[in-house]
Amino acid sequence: MNNTLLPHDPKWKDHFGQEQQKLETILQDAKAKLHHIGSTAIPGIHAKPIIDILGEVTCLTAVEAAQSELLSIGYESLGEYGIAGRRYFRKQSASGRRSHHLHIFESGSPHVMRHLAFRDYLRAHPAIAAEYSALKVGIIAAGDVTWDSYLDAKAPFIAQTEADAVIWYKTHSRQPR
Repeated sequence: MNNTLLPHDPKWKDHFGQEQQKLETILQDAKAKLHHIGSTAIPGIHAKPIIDILGEVTCLTAVEAAQSELLSIGYESLGEYGIAGRRYFRKQSASGRRSHHLHIFESGSPHVMRHLAFRDYLRAHPAIAAEYSALKVGIIAAGDVTWDSYLDAKAPFIAQTEADAVIWYKTHSRQPR
C-alpha cells in the first residue's frame, strides 16, 4: 500500500472539477450528478491523494453503456465491488499511482445519502473531522499497513460517525432524502 497521507490540498477541489467535466460528458446519457466525496473533499484533514467521486445516475444501464469510454480515459471497472447496486471504477495516474475512485449509484440509493452525509457532517463539525484525521495519521504511523488493515482500522470510527451523520443530514440538508 502507498502510505502517502498528506495535509489537505486545496487543489484537490480543482482536480475533482477537471475529472467531473470529463465524466459528465461521458455519462451524459445517464444524467450523472457528480459529487466530490471522501477525505480530499473535507478541508483541514489529512488524506491519501485519491479523488473520490460519487455519481448519481438515472439508470445503471446507461453507465454500463458508457463503460468503454470510461476505460478509454484510464478507469478500470470493478463492477459492484462488494456493494449491491454500485458500479465502481478506479483510475491510476501516468506514474501508476491510484488517482481516482468513482462510485456510481442510481439516484435515491441510500448509499448516495450516506456518502454525502458523512462528507457534509465532517465539514460542519471540524473537531470530529480533526479526530478522523488524527486517527488516519496514527494508523499510518504505526507502520506496516496494508490497504485492508488501513480500512479495517478506520471502520469503527466511520460506522459510528456515519450513523450520526445520517441523522444530522436528514435534519440539516436541503438534498432530497
